[in-house]
Amino acid sequence: MAVAQVKLPIVDGSLFSKYYHQRVSYFRHMPETQRDVIFLGNSITDGSEWNELFGDKKIKNRGISADITPGLFFRLDEVVGRKPDKIFLLIGTNDLARGIPADTMLKNIFLINRFIKQESPTTRLYVQSILPVNDVFGLFTGHTGNTLAILRANEILRNAANTEGYTFIDLYPHFINAEGMLDTMYSNDGLHLMGGGYLLWKHLIYPKVYDLQEKPSLIPLPAHVEWKRGFFPLFECSSIVINDNKIISEADYLQRLLKEKGWDIPVTKKVNPSAKNIILSLTSDDKKQLPAGSYSVDITNTEIVVKATTPQGIYYGIQTLRQLMRDGAIVDACAIQDQPAFPWRGFMVDVGRNYMSMPLLKQMIDVMAQYKLNIFHFHGTEDIAWRFASAQYPQLTAPENMLRNKGMYYTKEEIRELTDYCRDRHITFVPEIDMPGHSAAFSRAMKVDMQSDSGMTILKNILDEFCESYDVPYFHIGADEVRITNKDFVPEMTDFLEQRGKQVIGWQPGGNFTKSTIRQLWMDDNAHHSSGDKVRYIDSRHLYLNHMDPMEAVTTIYNRKIGDKERGDNNIMGGTICLWPDRAVAKEEDVLRMNPVYPGMLAFAERSWCGGGQSGWVANIDDGDKAGFIEFEQRLLDNKKTFFEDNIFNYVKQSDIVWQLYGPFPNGGDVEKAFPPEKKAQSLTQEKAYKEVTGGTVVLRHWWAPLIKGGIAAPEDSTTWYATTRIWSDEAGVKSFWIGFNNVSRSPATDSPLAGMWNNSGNAVWVNGLLVPPPHWIRAGQKGNSEIPLIDEGYEYRTPTDIYLKKGWNQIMVKAPIGSFRGKDWQNPVKWMFTFVEVR
Repeated sequence: MAVAQVKLPIVDGSLFSKYYHQRVSYFRHMPETQRDVIFLGNSITDGSEWNELFGDKKIKNRGISADITPGLFFRLDEVVGRKPDKIFLLIGTNDLARGIPADTMLKNIFLINRFIKQESPTTRLYVQSILPVNDVFGLFTGHTGNTLAILRANEILRNAANTEGYTFIDLYPHFINAEGMLDTMYSNDGLHLMGGGYLLWKHLIYPKVYDLQEKPSLIPLPAHVEWKRGFFPLFECSSIVINDNKIISEADYLQRLLKEKGWDIPVTKKVNPSAKNIILSLTSDDKKQLPAGSYSVDITNTEIVVKATTPQGIYYGIQTLRQLMRDGAIVDACAIQDQPAFPWRGFMVDVGRNYMSMPLLKQMIDVMAQYKLNIFHFHGTEDIAWRFASAQYPQLTAPENMLRNKGMYYTKEEIRELTDYCRDRHITFVPEIDMPGHSAAFSRAMKVDMQSDSGMTILKNILDEFCESYDVPYFHIGADEVRITNKDFVPEMTDFLEQRGKQVIGWQPGGNFTKSTIRQLWMDDNAHHSSGDKVRYIDSRHLYLNHMDPMEAVTTIYNRKIGDKERGDNNIMGGTICLWPDRAVAKEEDVLRMNPVYPGMLAFAERSWCGGGQSGWVANIDDGDKAGFIEFEQRLLDNKKTFFEDNIFNYVKQSDIVWQLYGPFPNGGDVEKAFPPEKKAQSLTQEKAYKEVTGGTVVLRHWWAPLIKGGIAAPEDSTTWYATTRIWSDEAGVKSFWIGFNNVSRSPATDSPLAGMWNNSGNAVWVNGLLVPPPHWIRAGQKGNSEIPLIDEGYEYRTPTDIYLKKGWNQIMVKAPIGSFRGKDWQNPVKWMFTFVEVR
């Protein structure tokens, strides 16, 4: 059925003032930019410096004082011609004051909405309620008598939002006083706003401007959150008040955070009861025996109170407050009680294989601190290189004894700097010298084996120097993936370190540890179920970030039940996620780009702080806590937008993608063989699907099957499967997608795909029946080599695939054949999976 074209009435420009035409001329001479957020309206909109208010150059002001809805008709082409991302419209009070009937004004707004939809279908319109007025100042009498008309118009705008297809934002009730008039704290003339009013306006629409949830998305989610009426205005805060000098550094940290948002607030020990304050209060435990790091945050209209029994708890409360004050102006009233489920919440980096600079390490530590992780595990030695400086044995860090990043190591001053940097953020620095395995760099430098008598003597000298140089409570000795030829080595080194006041940690499965050694699980090991309280464990099983692609990593880590326990106890201390970039990288930021570091870190922060999780290892969204994951994903993406604009964060929304799986089609080992879905171009939607699966990445059969469940219950080799889904597009055009059929993951010797193929396995993708060509691989067919850096083999670090979508629904079909589940070697496992997700 044909749809009539929307045309705006022709308006005589002579009806408008010189100021109006000055503004219109100015707007028309401004260059067009992409993805603008436009504020459109009259003097109330005109009165704000919106880009300064939000600190965002994409936000543009299109307000003109005294404008009315016919005035928008005259100039709307300039606005929609820019194809903005969003328009925030506030109009109508001048129409009513000029005697334009409310019904006419409302019809004009609806017409404006339809014209925007027609000319710029992807633009989202937010219609804001007309603001209240107040006659107390005796000004603008043509406006201040229109309260009933304003209320009626707002109600009609609210009720029409669904049918008209815009989003209604009701500002009105937030600006009224007890008498239902515009509150004089926000206006000095009864119609226009003062500074505080614009900051409140910013707070109310902030989540709409940035596509966030209405309330701040807290990660990790506190144990108890109660949202209340009211809010605390940061711009009226008088002081940061502390009750104990033990938390002066925490107060200074909060002061810096507030200064970054534009508020220079002094720290004091004196409370001014008549002013608005942020109070940091160190309290006694009262024998509640709360876990270390517990805290509370209470926010009212007049104060913010952060309480804890330790400075660490105060620091964690401030981190929650940091997320609560996301818009930098106002904090919603709430009451939060929180405590961690596990005392050990760690992140490990391997700098032995790939050196990482101090700024990059500090960046990762800062993110750890922001999300309440408290252990920085520093794996500093490897077969490839020894990275710890030693005054006694400088040959350890000599370039000729390193295989990668030659001559790159950490001086004693830098290790002390990292230790202090962690300590200031309530993070414990845990160094690791791997012994006696992964020690080829030691052997090259010292010309002896670690397990020999002379090797042990040298190693003890190194450990003595280390313990004298650094104030750290834990020491990790590794001790895995090695044949123990000297049964006394591990016990003797353990005793040596314990005599120097260190708690010793080792990888399990690993060496012949003493009972006092903390075991860090790196693969499935049931010993932690039977050892009772005699041995303590840290769980890192299936928490290796470089084992998983970004989509799967967040799914898996979110669902992980750490140590198979709901909460920490005398047996399970907690867990550590690990970053093992085995393969050489071309530049250090590739460590973040090629591994889901920050998405995985936030998922782990949620799980290790909150506890719980699902039994076993979950690879696909449907096999875990799906509802919980969907809710967490939204908070994750909110944090990405709010805090990671300048950092690499390789994750996009995937919980809204639902696939129908069809198969199996036996292919006799011929992965190129075509079956009816592609030969006849028939729609699989007419057939009965095997099942539905959710996600941007779908693992059909996990490479560690049957330990980990895949999307197909009883997978058979020599079969072909198809998956279909639909994607909606508001308008025709090109959009970008991550597409892949493998994840290189940890294997240092994974081969690159052959030219003209997605993954050497006959994989294919069709969009609306058209085949999507695979990338032009830069090193097509390159045999795996740990010293050749990856460049475009993974979807998350190559240029996304551009695909033309038609307006409306677009049909996607993926072909996923399998020849054999047996890989050519351990470094090239068969990963039967696919990824297709829009990079929004």
